[in-house]
Amino acid sequence: MAHHASAKKRIRRNAHRFEINHARMGRIRTSLKKVEVAIEAGDQAAAKDAFKLAMPELMRGRTKGVLHANTVSRKVSRLNARIKAMAA
Repeated sequence: MAHHASAKKRIRRNAHRFEINHARMGRIRTSLKKVEVAIEAGDQAAAKDAFKLAMPELMRGRTKGVLHANTVSRKVSRLNARIKAMAA
């Protein structure tokens, strides 16, 4: 148990950030799932639309420090490649 005021404040702040970060990750996962479902269904137009909505969520997660920059780049690249491959 923390005894210093600064340690108590850090515990409160960590709990608050935990809630925010987990909510953000939930939004990111949901947006990625929508893209995956559209790709599996074979609907390229829906996949493109879902991808356009997922991009800002991913980038926001990157700037807020929830996801590593390279992880976001990898996910975007692979999703984009899968959507482009649907046309062929």
